[in-house]
Amino acid sequence: MGTVNIPRLDLNNYINGDKHQRKQFSDEIGKAFNETGFVTITNHGLDKQLIDKLYADVKALFALPDAVKLKYEVPGLAGQRGYTGKGKETAKGLKAPDLKEFWQIGQTVTDGSPLKDEYPDNLMVDELPSFNPTTLEVYKKLEAAGTHLLQAIAVYLNLPGNYFDDKVHNGNSILRTLHYFPITDPDALPEDAVRAGAHEDINLITLLIGASADGLELLTRENKWFPVKAFGEDLVVNVGDMLQRLTNNKLKSTTHRVVNPPRELMKYSRYSVPFFLHPKSGMDLTCLPSCIDENHPKQYTDITAGEYLDERLREIGLKK
Repeated sequence: MGTVNIPRLDLNNYINGDKHQRKQFSDEIGKAFNETGFVTITNHGLDKQLIDKLYADVKALFALPDAVKLKYEVPGLAGQRGYTGKGKETAKGLKAPDLKEFWQIGQTVTDGSPLKDEYPDNLMVDELPSFNPTTLEVYKKLEAAGTHLLQAIAVYLNLPGNYFDDKVHNGNSILRTLHYFPITDPDALPEDAVRAGAHEDINLITLLIGASADGLELLTRENKWFPVKAFGEDLVVNVGDMLQRLTNNKLKSTTHRVVNPPRELMKYSRYSVPFFLHPKSGMDLTCLPSCIDENHPKQYTDITAGEYLDERLREIGLKK
């Protein structure tokens, strides 16, 4: 288990650091993403007050009656905006759906870009006036932090530092607020039912704002499950399949899951808020030439981010 490299990195060292600090940050995040696909990040721009406000709003949202939440479930949107009820998402290759419900917030285009017409509007929660402004603020701060992280990754890959900037500006990113509901009758669960089945994320990188309880685990190269714990308000950041594909497996999209708690804790909810940083749908995910050589032949067919997302949403049951 000693091989699990999940360093705790200070994003301020990259944003405001000198040349040496910026290079060190870039090297460290690249090394971790090459080995385990996970890092934790401090000084990311979200203060404790905002995170506490976010979690208070998220808990209030999921405490609403099911009949109220269901009016925000919009057919035809594949769960990309608003509410997705219990039993709707199943990890690729598994039979039992995840034990969760969630709400998704997407991009808000404010600069006149024609992409505005590509994205459905976010749904306003009438019952909770503070939910939308809070989640919008969190979305924008995580988008900014994620853009800085991608700049550091670009440098590690010997690309221009701004390589990803125009690809993720007004990108198809998603903020997902999650409720893993209490398990009142553990004996009635299907055999492989867990809070989130083993999976890899679809996007470029995922930024996770803590969680209200333990349960997140990653699969190591030795095929062992390893618990991922964040310190205080740190972000947990991991590589998604789009970045793995772009880098021809140089950066690892690590399999992870959320396990059920011990029996005595099953009656309690778990909440978490991941931000899935996506590029615009037109981004070309063709493997970078610099990541292909004799020892690392090209592993993937050429595809755009939009085509790949569509394919994956069908595989996990969100899109028919």
